[in-house]
Amino acid sequence: MQIDFHHGVTYVVARLAGFGHREAETIAYCAQYVDDATNGGVIEFTNQAMYSRIYSAHKGLDYRHFDKLSNHHVWIPFHFLPGNGGKRAGENPQGSFIEKIICRSDSYVAKDMLLACIRGRNEPLGLHRLGITMHVYADTWAHEGFAGVNHVVNDVKALDDQDEPDPGFLARLEDFFGDQFDRAAGRFVGDSLPLGHGAALSYPDRPYLRWRYRDSRGVTVVRDNPVRFVKAAQAMCIAMQRYMVGRVDAEVPGLSVHQRGKLGSLFETFKDTDGALRHRKWLEEIARGAFGFPPVRLAYKAKGVDSWKYQAIGTRRLIDKKSDRFTYDPSFLGSDWKLFHDALEAHRFEIIKVILPRYGICAA
Repeated sequence: MQIDFHHGVTYVVARLAGFGHREAETIAYCAQYVDDATNGGVIEFTNQAMYSRIYSAHKGLDYRHFDKLSNHHVWIPFHFLPGNGGKRAGENPQGSFIEKIICRSDSYVAKDMLLACIRGRNEPLGLHRLGITMHVYADTWAHEGFAGVNHVVNDVKALDDQDEPDPGFLARLEDFFGDQFDRAAGRFVGDSLPLGHGAALSYPDRPYLRWRYRDSRGVTVVRDNPVRFVKAAQAMCIAMQRYMVGRVDAEVPGLSVHQRGKLGSLFETFKDTDGALRHRKWLEEIARGAFGFPPVRLAYKAKGVDSWKYQAIGTRRLIDKKSDRFTYDPSFLGSDWKLFHDALEAHRFEIIKVILPRYGICAA
């Protein structure tokens, strides 16, 4: 999914679940920042204090896409949560080990992730972790059928929809390959880098698309993104309401029929291939009070002035340098940026070291 869903829709669903503006703003910022936290490592302060953080995403044709350990640390816990074939812990899907790694919507693995998040709801980083969890949970619907490792299972053929391919992604590939580029970009990505849904371009992440493809087994898969994304929003609302109650099995209403209809209508209405343009339209709808809660001017800035990172350490840089030294302020310890990174590490540890081993999955 892209910024329109991870930030805009997550905010809307959080408000409809019962969170106030400030809480929903935190949840939505974290949900999107999972895609924007591309810097990792240690930062140093001028008073000799230090802070170590991890990254949760790569951008574009980052060399780290080719690193197996990096894939296990990033794609598996944050974007392509293994689904264990839809089986419970202790059970195995038919086939080879890769069947356990393929992402499945609302899997038992995902439910265990939600439980772990709810158990930590009273910690200072509780809401930040909830936002991260909502990103991963939502992606289980968009990324279903794909895996966060380099494997032929991610290969896609006969990609087809009623719209033009994503010009933003294709343009980046064209810049990279120059005259050798052609409309076989998806096939190239699938053959040379079968990671996640690379060969399917951004099709799984665009809310308005209805499309089909032939998977690595030769089976034709038909995807209805508007329906799939509404299901994701409904499941997220239920999860957030259960978070508020503090029980993973609590009976909660979720979204009303009217609310699901409103979201579905906007998924199909906003057809810009550029996720940033769709995001702007969601923010406009929020600003005019289109969802039943009071209108609010919502904004998102990943880096630079007004970003959480700027508020925490004062940097305007988009990419950190090892030589950078930052002025320490005691407020850093309670800053949203630090709490996000603390939550990021807690989430990854829980997924890789605690939850996945229950399902017989060893990931880094």
